[in-house]
Amino acid sequence: MTEPLRLGWEEWVALPDLGLPALKAKVDTGAKTSALHAFEIEPFGPASNPKVRFLMYPVPQKPDLAIACSAPVVDRREVTSSNGEAELRYVIESKLQLDGRSWPVELTLTDRGSMQYRMLIGRQGIPEDAVVAPQDSFCQPELTYDVYSSAKVREVAPDRSLRIAVLSREPDTYSTRRLVEEGEKRGHTVEVIDTLRCYMTLNAMAPDIYYDGKRLPRYDAVIPRVGASITPYGTAIVRQFETIGTWCLNGSAGITASRDKLHAHQVLARQKIGMPVTAFASSPKDTANLMNIVGSAPVIVKLLESTQGKGVVLAETKKAAESVISAFRGLKANFLVQQFVKEANGEDIRCIVMGGRVEASIKRSAAAGEFRSNLHMGGTASAVRITKTERETAIRAARAFGLGLAGVDLLRSDDGPKVLEVNSSPGFEGAETASGKNLCAALYDMIEKRARPAPARKRGRSGQSG
Repeated sequence: MTEPLRLGWEEWVALPDLGLPALKAKVDTGAKTSALHAFEIEPFGPASNPKVRFLMYPVPQKPDLAIACSAPVVDRREVTSSNGEAELRYVIESKLQLDGRSWPVELTLTDRGSMQYRMLIGRQGIPEDAVVAPQDSFCQPELTYDVYSSAKVREVAPDRSLRIAVLSREPDTYSTRRLVEEGEKRGHTVEVIDTLRCYMTLNAMAPDIYYDGKRLPRYDAVIPRVGASITPYGTAIVRQFETIGTWCLNGSAGITASRDKLHAHQVLARQKIGMPVTAFASSPKDTANLMNIVGSAPVIVKLLESTQGKGVVLAETKKAAESVISAFRGLKANFLVQQFVKEANGEDIRCIVMGGRVEASIKRSAAAGEFRSNLHMGGTASAVRITKTERETAIRAARAFGLGLAGVDLLRSDDGPKVLEVNSSPGFEGAETASGKNLCAALYDMIEKRARPAPARKRGRSGQSG
């Protein structure tokens, strides 16, 4: 016959579904429901499948150490505490683990920060075969708070529903739709935020971001899809998210550097990453010198903020190059003059780099009579196998800008791969179609790993819900 489970008035327990491997709990048969310490409690998700996120301090002696948790909402009910005060609380269900045994328990969420025990186990949370010995303590094996070191918490962290913002002005584009669809399929709440409708408050104590009159909630991750036309304001919004402690897939500095072609080439040069010979000058008197640096025609003349192949001109003769340069200068436009890699034959390689890995590589071929291989310019795409050197070059280029997601464009030249561009907001349609890979799934794998519960510093008002 199996021995009944013996519980003292205090026990060490674990809630593995919430990423809480060790908690001291008070066993209280005088209370009907069980309760868990929670603060910054925030509902999210659709009404048909509501969820709740919260932070909790598992270690009473470390009030600056917080664990992020989330769970589906089971109920919301009024609970009367021991002092007679009624409180409307969210109710979740989690698996309670104790000495090899586990069972589901309903938990009401409330702020127990002033109490010694972060969890209270009421009558409904005690198995029928358990025996409570109110005069004893720790009848079951004791655990330790040492499990809350960063490495150990990440090892035991469960998958959890995340609240993710996609900064995009175009909710109906393929890339944005795929990000929403894939995220929701994995149980996350993905909200598309129009970048230009965000506004900010700047102060030392509580910097915030507002949207349509309401303060934005705390997100687990932000995926910036900042268009080239709004780079300055878009990167300011990303920088504000960084200021309040939100993890952004691509940081503001990396987006800004990648969008400015001159800055981008300087970043690549500093990291000794191969690229076509490139020259830049401000004075019209230096046109001949620019041509001499780059080499004989044909050459590429490229606007500093060109995108999708627009603002990129192939000058096939020296005279044509001088005419294009003169025209650009007449428009007071900033531009680069760049070596034309003939042996690339109108083809380039687009590598999609995520979290330091090349997840897909496609070959883009220019349309007949066109030197630009961009898909927006009528180019075609197909899967391609890249060399070890090309893979390493793409990874180094993305790392040079600190980008979690990047489209790195390479040319195959006679003396090795040359980086043409590092795109901080690459499209998924051409890459997924040509490679046959689910790139959005790979992206969420990376985000989920990055956003797994881990010790976090105490948040101020800026982390609260809107």
